[in-house]
Amino acid sequence: MKNIPIRFKLNGVSRQIEAAPNDTLLELLRDKLGVKSPKTGCDRGDCGTCTVFMDGVTVRSCLVLAPEADGCEIVTLEGISENPSRLQREFAKRNSFQCGFCAPGVVLSATELLQKHKKPSRAEIQEAIAGNLCRCTGYSPIIEAVEAAAGEEINP
Repeated sequence: MKNIPIRFKLNGVSRQIEAAPNDTLLELLRDKLGVKSPKTGCDRGDCGTCTVFMDGVTVRSCLVLAPEADGCEIVTLEGISENPSRLQREFAKRNSFQCGFCAPGVVLSATELLQKHKKPSRAEIQEAIAGNLCRCTGYSPIIEAVEAAAGEEINP
């Protein structure tokens, strides 16, 4: 298969790279560009550890073909971590993550939720993070951090 050029913004920086038509966005980010936050987990979109923002919406990068990113803006956990938001500070304050497996998906999913709903209910928080497998915490400190950050301005 012939590689095709892909142009997109990654964490605010314009990028151009070639990828095979069947490469996933996850493979492109990790293997070709060295981005570490989206991780390989289930390769089926079930665990959420490969989550990124694509044009402002969370997607599972293991399910997105790299060519689909052409012309898009991709933001990873690295892209929103230079100036930690109140949400990220609340996650740290509550030791919401232990192994870090779920962190990319949970942080980005919760960020997206708080951008749309300033004061989400506990049920809305649970629904927003439901697609992210957390193996360590039982989700309680994650939910508490999102509740504590609710009402603040959240930007990706």
